[in-house]
Amino acid sequence: MSEQTAGNPDLLYGLNEKPPAPAAILAALQHLLASVVGIITPTLIIGGVLGLGTEVPYLISMALIVSGVGTFIQAKKIGPIGSGLVSLQGTSFAFLSSILAAGFIAKGKGGGPEEILSLIFGVCFLGAFIEIFLSQFLHKLKVFINPLVTGIVITAIGLNLIKVGITDLGGGFKAPDFGSGVNLALGGSVLLLIIILNQNKNAFIRSGAIFFGLAVGFIAAMMMGKVDFSGLSKLDWFALPVPFKYGFSFDIEAFIPVALIYLITAIESSGDLTATSMVSKEPITGDLYRERIKGGVFGDGVNSMIAAVFNTFPNTTFSQNNGVIQLTGIASRYVAFYVAAFLVILGLFPVIGGIFQQLPKPVLGGATLVMFGTVAAAGIRILATVELDRRSMLIMAVSFGLGLGVAAVPDLLKEMPKMVQNVFGSAITMSGLAALILNVVMPGQVTLLKSSENSEA
Repeated sequence: MSEQTAGNPDLLYGLNEKPPAPAAILAALQHLLASVVGIITPTLIIGGVLGLGTEVPYLISMALIVSGVGTFIQAKKIGPIGSGLVSLQGTSFAFLSSILAAGFIAKGKGGGPEEILSLIFGVCFLGAFIEIFLSQFLHKLKVFINPLVTGIVITAIGLNLIKVGITDLGGGFKAPDFGSGVNLALGGSVLLLIIILNQNKNAFIRSGAIFFGLAVGFIAAMMMGKVDFSGLSKLDWFALPVPFKYGFSFDIEAFIPVALIYLITAIESSGDLTATSMVSKEPITGDLYRERIKGGVFGDGVNSMIAAVFNTFPNTTFSQNNGVIQLTGIASRYVAFYVAAFLVILGLFPVIGGIFQQLPKPVLGGATLVMFGTVAAAGIRILATVELDRRSMLIMAVSFGLGLGVAAVPDLLKEMPKMVQNVFGSAITMSGLAALILNVVMPGQVTLLKSSENSEA
């Protein structure tokens, strides 16, 4: 046992230790299984909802490549950029609603896939500078952004996205067989299998539950004749990243919701990085810890900027990989280099993205329902650290009421100017702005429960 792990019996290899290649590769594969579905799913959803068609396999390839590059940057720590931890990067679910809103703005102006993606990547590129800037002042942001605001926004994100998951489970938006017994059985079976696998005592099976659930659902769908691989022959077998392949455009109405999510993501990532430090048996107080958080959030912003340049959606630190560190006992950042290499290799072949694109909507919905529900549960867990006094309860009530209200009754703002509709018609933007403003203007402050007072997450 090394000096680094001598006082940490739960760890086999500490942060800066190099495990043997077989152990590192096995741990890397578990990280890959735990994250690959999360990396590609936002692209599948955005591509399906906005009708991006043949562009989706390329977008999936770019998502995998950029996630690999971002993971390497986080683990390697290049200058001030990166946390130096096993901080896997992947496409963020938090941006889904704001990205779809931006896409519909471009689509409403008669734009096709190229114009839609040009606007999305343009606003995401510029928005990344918000997170980069905020990374330098995170310690001061707590006056404005705290667990109450962050918890409200993350819960709203999860609750809003559940509609997407349940729609897919039924067969997809405007599907002719929506809600059919076959679709419900297929999606429900995937959901049930994921629940069962998550209860398995085998760490490898548990960490890859969503991946295995999708794989079994995919095979079942193939046997039912619901998968068509005929279009794969038309795909390129090899693809290299092309900077701003779809161009670059900007719209302030599309930018505001994206900018708000970058603000929240900066705070959320600091929590994820704290959790990674904790499971890696690294400090969660002091100068080293603060430097890692600052570098990690900086890395998130830089990686999201790289993502926009190379035609994919904003990146963030994935929290599910903290579970893999706990299960394997391997906190070595060198494992992240293997994960990064695997992701880049997978991304170089668009046919892999094409195969994922063939996932039937019910199969995808069965998995995303769990994933989006998990996002909402994570928000509730953050809110559980706050003392729910009269002030906090009122802020939550107004924020959820306004946010979920505009989502349930989208015609509420139909008489308002288009910009107002685009910005405030989003449940996440409405909830987030309401929570942020009320938290600043209402007398008093957020009080954390005693068990959370010493946590800097």
